[in-house]
Amino acid sequence: MSAIGGGIGAASRRIEDARFLKGEGCFTDDLVPENAARGYVLRSPYANALIRGIDTKAAQAAPGVIAVLTGEDVAADELGDIPCARQMKKRDGAPMYQPPRPVLNRHSVRYVGDHVAFVIAETVNQAKDAAELIEVDYEALPAVTSLRQVLAPGAPAIRADCPDNHCFHHEAGDRDAVDAAFAEAAHVVRLEVPISRVQPTPLEPRAVIGEYDPARDSYTLITGTQSPNRAINFLAEPVLKIERDRLRVVCHDMGGGFGNRSAPYHEQVLAMWAAKRIGRPVKWTCERSESFQADDQGRDNLTMAEMALDGDGNFLAIRVRTATNTGAYVYGNGPNPMVGNIGCLAGVYRTPAIHVEVDAYFTNTNGTSAYRGAGRPEAIYVLERLIDAAARQTGIDPVELRRRNLIRPDEFPYQTALTFNYDSGDFAGNMDKALALMDHAGFAARRAESASRGRLRGRGVINAIESAGKMERGEEAVLDLGADGRAILKAGTCAHGQGHETAFRQLLTEYLGLGFDDVDFQQGDSAVLPTAAGTFGSRSITIGGGAVRMAAFDVIEQAKSVAADALEAAAADIVFAEGVFTVAGTDRTIALREVCRHAAETGRTLESHAEYAPDATTYPNACHICEVEIDPETGRVEIQGYGAVGDFGVVVNPMIVEGQMHGGIAQGAGQILLEQIVWDADSGQLLTGSFMDYAMPRADDLSEIRIGMNPQPTTKNSLGVKGCGEAGCVGSLAAVMNAIIDALAQRGVTDLEMPATPHRVWRALHGAAA
Repeated sequence: MSAIGGGIGAASRRIEDARFLKGEGCFTDDLVPENAARGYVLRSPYANALIRGIDTKAAQAAPGVIAVLTGEDVAADELGDIPCARQMKKRDGAPMYQPPRPVLNRHSVRYVGDHVAFVIAETVNQAKDAAELIEVDYEALPAVTSLRQVLAPGAPAIRADCPDNHCFHHEAGDRDAVDAAFAEAAHVVRLEVPISRVQPTPLEPRAVIGEYDPARDSYTLITGTQSPNRAINFLAEPVLKIERDRLRVVCHDMGGGFGNRSAPYHEQVLAMWAAKRIGRPVKWTCERSESFQADDQGRDNLTMAEMALDGDGNFLAIRVRTATNTGAYVYGNGPNPMVGNIGCLAGVYRTPAIHVEVDAYFTNTNGTSAYRGAGRPEAIYVLERLIDAAARQTGIDPVELRRRNLIRPDEFPYQTALTFNYDSGDFAGNMDKALALMDHAGFAARRAESASRGRLRGRGVINAIESAGKMERGEEAVLDLGADGRAILKAGTCAHGQGHETAFRQLLTEYLGLGFDDVDFQQGDSAVLPTAAGTFGSRSITIGGGAVRMAAFDVIEQAKSVAADALEAAAADIVFAEGVFTVAGTDRTIALREVCRHAAETGRTLESHAEYAPDATTYPNACHICEVEIDPETGRVEIQGYGAVGDFGVVVNPMIVEGQMHGGIAQGAGQILLEQIVWDADSGQLLTGSFMDYAMPRADDLSEIRIGMNPQPTTKNSLGVKGCGEAGCVGSLAAVMNAIIDALAQRGVTDLEMPATPHRVWRALHGAAA
């Protein structure tokens, strides 16, 4: 087992895991402020309805009840609507249709789980009991829950002033060049690609504590969030109608995020607003079954994709038309995963022309937002499904077809036909190493052995690339060296399982020679770093790590002056390495710890507040290979092997990278094999509202996962890193599904919708046989 400690490249065990395994973490629900009341949200039982009246008198009189708040109270206190961070446009250039997203609804509800009332009581059970006494007069309306429903002729309008349920249109690429390429193509491949909706389900359900300070007329929000300052942007001025500095957001330990916790939530506002109204802290904790109605969900696209190829199998153009489901409202980060990463459709290939259109539609469902990869896995899934379909149509081996079209190392920097500009990579090297890792030469024998047992074996080989570390803004870090030589590192990122406490310590070991025990790590408080961006989009090591490096180098320069004084030398003659300052060309030295003591004794501080922004986005990439075996009698799919070789640039901690890849691969495989949010088509009722109905992947649904590295350092940031947090999920959807279809193609099945449940696979096989 690896030890704890080491600099860049060391496979150090994660220092934070010890307290989590011993139950010593500090999560929001662990906190119980003095005199705190408990909140409970009354949610709509209807997918689409008008509210004709709400009677709360019985609930107000129930035991333990402190207050019952409704949309009328929201209006009376003039709270604003939940905003949308990204404004899109219609096809004609008009602003997108954006319905109000009130904290509590007064006039209508638009999905099962929509917010109707907030009950505050002494205990959560008292609040629940009182909520059952609230009488709401609903007038039920027709509902639509799926993209196929909303796109069908005569689909009911969710709102009268948006008869087509259309939210926005987005277009990118070169339409004329694509049309010209298709007109001259020797081969044209067409594919309809639905991508199911999934529930993020982090290990820790959401929880919120709201506090109000009347003396300062300010609020404190304690909650698990991927970005405390982004939460302030969403909630302070737009909703609470206060200045930013009157809202403090604190995030302690957080059990998973996956993008789900980068969005604003009603309960965050409700707890703070209720705390002000009753003069006490208010706590709300989401229950697991409630989260299926309360949380944002992910994915949910329907794509028509086409690829044009010449007679030699060279890619000429790609055309994509995607309908995406924004849910009942558009708010928070909603549009970002729908359009923000469509550049991934270029992949690692030399496709000269690409054109994409995206249309977002409203349905009577939860809102959709970022989910691990946030548009990247969807784009790679569409692209790599197309390539396998092209291989079948042209008769070219799918590995060879990919190889013919890969961007070559001598072509960097490479501007793709769709926004991305790659600075480095070895895509052929990734594929060669992955094929060797997964014993490409032995696949035919394994397939024959499976066939001898009546099983179907298939393999998916795909290449994935993504954008990481996007620079909507930089990142902060504060580093303070005390008199005893210990460091306090305050990071602007906000870890929720990634291992920041370990990786950032490794940077300080590398640059300052500090041991892990010499560093105290802090994060997640907007009052400490009021402009920090947080953790999302695989940005923490690329941008947050850059800020830590900058702070370390700044402190070294400050300490050189102190060391020069102590050694009676010129600061220009001082060099620093492995925790020791030396007068160049001499044996006169002083350790960093002694420099810290000397600085304190002479009234100087060694502290840096660094703000770092890299030159450009990075592009982690990998080749994924999956092998599956299918039992035709039952339709059961078993993953027999999975491997990936990735280029993540400089690798700070290989063990953490492998862990991130394992988790991402499991999430992608789970979506392909098991996971899907389903509503009743007629009533709009949620049918997969708990883990009894929504299947999550387990250990025995996966195989051994082998990870290899092919690092090609980037020059676009100071560490040379590319990021890895979403890379596993970006590639695994396509790898697993292509493997399944490769197996099924032996029986004439060349297309299948996710999830590939035993029932769906069995029906496809027997339908093909018939």
